[in-house]
Amino acid sequence: MFYFQTLTKMLGEPGRFFQGLPPESGFGPMFGFLLVSSLFFSGAGLVITMPSNPFLWGGIFLVNALGMTFIGAGLGYMTMTLFFGRKVRFTRLFSVYALASGVTLIASWLPFFVWLTEPWKWWLVGTGLVKACGFNLGQTLLIIGVSIGIMVLFFWSALPLIMAGHG
Repeated sequence: MFYFQTLTKMLGEPGRFFQGLPPESGFGPMFGFLLVSSLFFSGAGLVITMPSNPFLWGGIFLVNALGMTFIGAGLGYMTMTLFFGRKVRFTRLFSVYALASGVTLIASWLPFFVWLTEPWKWWLVGTGLVKACGFNLGQTLLIIGVSIGIMVLFFWSALPLIMAGHG
């Protein structure tokens, strides 16, 4: 029930939803929301790709969906701490990232939808940082920009290692 109510509110009025997010919403419910969306994403990804080893690829899809959310929240928290001090607890920041990722995972398994869902996810993160965490627009853009920049640099630097394994 919590999942569908949260999904409906996040799809309908994300700003209002984030604004009304209880200060101590807790890690468990937000992780649960993310987990349900990640399982859906993984299952849908398996149906569309039909890999020869579905258990392996299902695990990869699931770890990717969950892991990227934790990485994004971790980088956001580190950026916040570095530039602004500890304005909010990690669980609060994680809630924003988990909700934004959970909503967008519902559609991101569709081919080429990443071009729509990824900007949408970051817009939702930004909305949550402003409405639920109290950051201003400049702080929000800095947190998101630095986080994305670090992720891009990390994957860009890891690319030669990945390509070496396929060569």
